[in-house]
Amino acid sequence: MLALLFNIFPTMISIICATNRPKNQTQKVVDLYKSLLEAQGEACQVLGMNQVPADFIVSESYGNRSEEFEGLVSQYLIAAKAFVIIAPEYNGSYPGVFKAFLDANDPKIFAGKKIALVGVASGRAGNLRGIDHLAQVAHHLGMHVLPNLVPISKLHELLDAQGNFVDETTKQVLEQQSKELIELC
Repeated sequence: MLALLFNIFPTMISIICATNRPKNQTQKVVDLYKSLLEAQGEACQVLGMNQVPADFIVSESYGNRSEEFEGLVSQYLIAAKAFVIIAPEYNGSYPGVFKAFLDANDPKIFAGKKIALVGVASGRAGNLRGIDHLAQVAHHLGMHVLPNLVPISKLHELLDAQGNFVDETTKQVLEQQSKELIELC
């Protein structure tokens, strides 16, 4: 019943870190995006693929759903009015663990929700192919994809020695995208 209420009255934006890789640099972008949304007074929460049960690909996809997985789905998917997906480049696309996560859920959860996409890469293309691919999947799921896709290239050059963002242009681009997403909501 609670999940049904969240679906009727979505409450916040869920930012999803699309990788489960330990010590990933994508989390730096997730943290920055969260701070940008909060600075605009927007309620948000973060789900990392490292929070998903390690065996979900087998157990959750084939009907043996755990309470832990259902809790994540309720809190981060059903309760969300919109999503920000921040996806690193894995072999010219986005991480397979995130695709498996999408596949493990009922497509109706995503239908009609807004989504902003950010690609992250150490190379020069900023995972543009990956977020284009993810946009196609989101369209298939019936989501409203923000047209302003943000590819972030050479992430390692945008951070200082402590891992803080020092590139003001990237901050401004992400802030603009976050404003556009909030307006859509």
